[in-house]
Amino acid sequence: MTEKVYVIHENEEWTVHLFRRLDELGVPYEDWFTDAGSVDLTTDPPQGVFYNRMSASSHTRGHRFAPEMAEAKIAWLERHNRRVVNGSRALRLEVSKVNQYMALDAAGIQTPKTVAVSGKEQLLEAASVFEGESFITKHNRAGKGLGVRLFHSLEALKEYVNGDEFDESVDGITLLQQYIQSPEPFITRCEFVGGKFLYAVRVDTSEGFELCPADACRLEDISCPADGALETRPKFQVIEDFDDPIIAKYERFLKENGIEVAGIEFIQNAGGELFTYDVNTNTNYNADAEAESGTYGMLELAKYLESQRQTVPAFAK
Repeated sequence: MTEKVYVIHENEEWTVHLFRRLDELGVPYEDWFTDAGSVDLTTDPPQGVFYNRMSASSHTRGHRFAPEMAEAKIAWLERHNRRVVNGSRALRLEVSKVNQYMALDAAGIQTPKTVAVSGKEQLLEAASVFEGESFITKHNRAGKGLGVRLFHSLEALKEYVNGDEFDESVDGITLLQQYIQSPEPFITRCEFVGGKFLYAVRVDTSEGFELCPADACRLEDISCPADGALETRPKFQVIEDFDDPIIAKYERFLKENGIEVAGIEFIQNAGGELFTYDVNTNTNYNADAEAESGTYGMLELAKYLESQRQTVPAFAK
């Protein structure tokens, strides 16, 4: 078998660990760095397995149109019946939280109350539905906590929108979202490979909304007071033996939407209600948390890609 695994991406810092694992397993692969370039739609794609890990935050690295170019490549691949892991539907959800929330709602998964807004004046008008309660803003095409700010009043939002720090989503759509306050400052991120649950990680949010688990994000552990002294706790910690009915719902959701690799984040309020607020089809893993637990996401992903390479349907060869 000469078919390769082709990795479609725009961030070399986020692929180094995957490539290392593929090398360890002896899996032939090719780096399809996707930003500027071209694709001849009149030709046939190569044979193999194509893994899409395009990121919604590509524009923050100077790759504004990388998702659009990835979409063009994936349309070409799918037209020729190539095996694409996280295909066009997964990409569509990656670059739009509105699409995520509508898909989650269709699957019967609860999300926070959200209003999608285009335009600064319209933003202030739309925020009136949150009068008397706290809410957050976030970008529709996001990743890395882009545009996430917490407001406790409409006046505070007005000051932000009319100030110099207002930050608009690259696609022009800002989300206003109900603020879910957890009794403890953490969220839970569930990782899936091959559409199946791998592990859950507890993420400390006491220092803000930047929750990217990748080593390249350089997130430090949290120092917190304990018995009069400072105690350091990990920002990311794999939860041993995590078991919750939400896992079965997430697996059904992933299957219905053609997503095979993902990290899904949720938060619980003081009453124990669970709200899902983010689907990451371009998921990363925290090395320290994985070393502590002995479970390695990129290794499992590399194994999965190799299993798919070994079973490429005959009609696609």
